[in-house]
Amino acid sequence: MASAKKKVDPISDRSRALNDQIAALESEIQKLDTQLQRVPTPKFRSTAIPHGATIARAHEPAPSPPQPVQEPVFEKVKPLSDTEETATPDQFNELGVRKYDLPGLFNRIRNHFRRPTTNNPRLVAYLAAGGVHGLRPMRYEKRVARNRFIFFAAGLLLVLLCILWVVVHNH
Repeated sequence: MASAKKKVDPISDRSRALNDQIAALESEIQKLDTQLQRVPTPKFRSTAIPHGATIARAHEPAPSPPQPVQEPVFEKVKPLSDTEETATPDQFNELGVRKYDLPGLFNRIRNHFRRPTTNNPRLVAYLAAGGVHGLRPMRYEKRVARNRFIFFAAGLLLVLLCILWVVVHNH
């Protein structure tokens, strides 16, 4: 007798609940739309004086006077190179030319190959872990790129060995 009872399908049950919710939202949209149609709205705007004063209607508040244009505010910017601030007399020779700075050169080269710091570390974490829907994790993309590089490097090596073999055996 228990097998004759119809089982409830959770997918169709959820679909039915969502359809009821959609119907309720559509009826609410229609009700709000009819309320919006009752409110009078101005349909035309004067283009004779676009930036001038406008005439206020009886049911509208008077517009505020235009604000005076203010000058932009600039903030102090740090110079790109810190040589002006950190330069000392012992860094220059007797002719006034800057001495060769080997540790500074190594620091500049090292900083050139470093990645810049990120503005949004949470986004980087999401991308690395694959937390963004529709995007593969960064580790997967790195692995694909690494395997592709190894494959093409091995192919290039094989082609070079074949050319070398042909050159050696033809002499």
